[in-house]
Amino acid sequence: MQSTRPLYLTAGIFLLALLLIFTAFHTERRLTWLLEVMPLFIIAPILWITARRYPLTPLLYSLIFIGCVSLIVGGMYSYARVPVGFYLQEWLGVDRNPYDRLGHVLQGLVVSLSAREVLLRGGYRLGAKMLGFSVCSVTLAISAFYELIEWWIALILGKDADDFLGTQGDEWDTQADMLCALLGSIFSVFILGRWHSRQLKNLISRS
Repeated sequence: MQSTRPLYLTAGIFLLALLLIFTAFHTERRLTWLLEVMPLFIIAPILWITARRYPLTPLLYSLIFIGCVSLIVGGMYSYARVPVGFYLQEWLGVDRNPYDRLGHVLQGLVVSLSAREVLLRGGYRLGAKMLGFSVCSVTLAISAFYELIEWWIALILGKDADDFLGTQGDEWDTQADMLCALLGSIFSVFILGRWHSRQLKNLISRS
């Protein structure tokens, strides 16, 4: 069993803390920033506390870090106003800032890879097809629940939640967000699966 926390985990949490502090003082939308980065205040302590007893694969840690950075940046500007999103909008020729779509693809990657890691390390006897189906199902369920959370917040805050929702006038925004999360999970199953499995074997062999 690993007795020390991975150095990259410590460095990652330190960098996220610096980014949180910087964006907190430079954002013009404090409420939106707080709502967007709230998951970090849950995820980071859990990763820190469980790192010695239940370390994750480097691939999963890396994706979580990238996902957290995307949340912080989205919180600072609001997803509809992230500058890099406007460059992507022009490059792709779409009629809206696509940064939030990328965020939900990342959400799908992180959730699906987390589910895959838990299922494989838990010793559940699932074939490759059932494992892929289960991972995608968990991802869709969590994505749907996150959309429910956004809805509840919108009911509580009213117009103050517009920046947080970031629908940009799209009546199908919820469905599109869930589709992006599903695409992220499909990518993790078919593209990242073998890489993830190799890292899992190395991690288990060192335990």
